[in-house]
Amino acid sequence: MTAKRIALSVAVLAVAGALAFVYSSYRRDLQRERARVASGSRVVQTPCGPIEYAEAGAGRPLLIVHGAGGGWDQGMLFAGSFVERGFRVIAMSRFGYLRTPLPADASPAAQADAHACLLGALKIPRAAILGASAGAPSAMQFALRHPERCEAMVLLVPLAWAPRPGNRPPEPVALPAFFETALRSDFLFWTAIKTMRTPMVAAVFATPPRVLETASADEQARVRELMQDVLPVSERREGLLNDGKIAFSLQRYDVEKISAPTLAISVADDAFGTFAGARYTAEHIPGARFVGYPSGGHVWVGHQQEIVAEIAAFLKPRQ
Repeated sequence: MTAKRIALSVAVLAVAGALAFVYSSYRRDLQRERARVASGSRVVQTPCGPIEYAEAGAGRPLLIVHGAGGGWDQGMLFAGSFVERGFRVIAMSRFGYLRTPLPADASPAAQADAHACLLGALKIPRAAILGASAGAPSAMQFALRHPERCEAMVLLVPLAWAPRPGNRPPEPVALPAFFETALRSDFLFWTAIKTMRTPMVAAVFATPPRVLETASADEQARVRELMQDVLPVSERREGLLNDGKIAFSLQRYDVEKISAPTLAISVADDAFGTFAGARYTAEHIPGARFVGYPSGGHVWVGHQQEIVAEIAAFLKPRQ
């Protein structure tokens, strides 16, 4: 065998070894994520169909409605801070996420009815609701359709309608373009977050990379965990696609009819454009309050503790 052939064989073996190592790492990570979402939650049968949920704490009920790419696990990432403050947190998987199936009618109104069904199954007559990102439409519909069950509402970086400047016709609100690529497989998404973390922060979390790069170690770790926990993306695909449909056909709700005390929070440099919708919604809900931050992106980098304190202070007086 010539030296050239030996070198080529060594190179091929090296590449094969590297690929085997990468695939082994992927399989290990995916197995861990599948095991994580397979434990810690329950599925309850309700008049609205089966609903997966998890809960923690005791005290005033707070229903957390997750955003795109989430599930009960995304809600529970946010739950600890409220459990410490005396809340009973309930976090469900919305339609098409994890073990909550996607029904024929998966509209925000139907999802709002499912929120009420879940509370009914848990024998909770009333609760505060926190709708984050793509969870906001069903949270608003919950306040409109079930006012007797809605004690208060928080909209966090919400997917919410707003008119365009100059009274031009509104354009549909867009969710990330990565839907058509990363959603194709768990392996593609895993590879992207391992090899293109900075672009993925911008694409998936609509957050300027420089904001994350200059954030504290705790905040960087929180965002890494949020991104890692989108896996397994294959078990969230139907919900993500449904959220995309809702976002592209977003309509104005009769928010003037919402009677629940409301707090809306957003960030000016959120590339998903939630700032305008949050502010507009707060301006048109009677008595609502709007809190805006200049930077932090869609996952409010650098403001986690402030936002938790803001929400807890808003909810506590009404206990």
